Amino acid sequence: MKLPDAALPILDRVDGGRVVFLTGAGISAESGIPTFRGEEGYWTVGSKEYHPQEMATQAMFQRAPDEVWRWYLYRLGVCRGAAPNAAHAAVASVEEQLGDRFCLITQNVDGLHLRAGNSLDRTCQVHGNIELHRCVDRCSAALHRMPPDFAPRDRDAPLSADDRQRLACPDCGGRTRPHVLWFDEYYEEELYRSETAMHAAATCDLLVIVGTAGATSLPVHAARVAARAGAGVIDVNLDANPFAEIAHELTNGLAIEGRAGEVVPALAARLR
Repeated sequence: MKLPDAALPILDRVDGGRVVFLTGAGISAESGIPTFRGEEGYWTVGSKEYHPQEMATQAMFQRAPDEVWRWYLYRLGVCRGAAPNAAHAAVASVEEQLGDRFCLITQNVDGLHLRAGNSLDRTCQVHGNIELHRCVDRCSAALHRMPPDFAPRDRDAPLSADDRQRLACPDCGGRTRPHVLWFDEYYEEELYRSETAMHAAATCDLLVIVGTAGATSLPVHAARVAARAGAGVIDVNLDANPFAEIAHELTNGLAIEGRAGEVVPALAARLR
């Protein structure tokens, strides 16, 4: 893909500077992972249907932990069945070239960026990772890997006694929960590296935002902080969003309407 002419001076002025990518569900949608805000996200418990914003909460987990785990095990199967796409590979290639001048902030819990080659040290998974779980009682700070042989789940598959046993905390034997940030919880540096992400945004020379609608607070705040600090801002999205508005307000900002799998490799090639 040929980049818009307006993108070239924004990218070229970064020479020697720090680059931050901020990604959302749109970059993984091209790998076949639905956003779960549409019909795929609805979940039936008894005779009632719940929205993702209701399922992904501490309140629901306290009320119906088996149902929340059943929902997440289904989602885990979807994520494991997907593969990184060209946009993921391009982001990984930028890190390979820039090293410590690179940081990735991702809202996605699917782990595709890490599978594409991004390093854990330079990746802030601000909403967690579905491949991990942790003790409900926080008996330790440990994050535990999900059993690798969990097979893809049918939406109607019940949570079994064997599932409960395998999801128990390896340290204390108590209940665990998915390592994801729920809608009724707050960002924490220890769990989600949220302060690290904000510092990266505040000190970067270029922020590239890919496939996020800005429905959560940290990404929008990060973009505003970067813009106020004088960074260039490039938004890549198929739909109108708050980041495009921020980019339009800047002399070194640009909103590119297009697919992540086409635009991001072109941006990465220019940055390299």
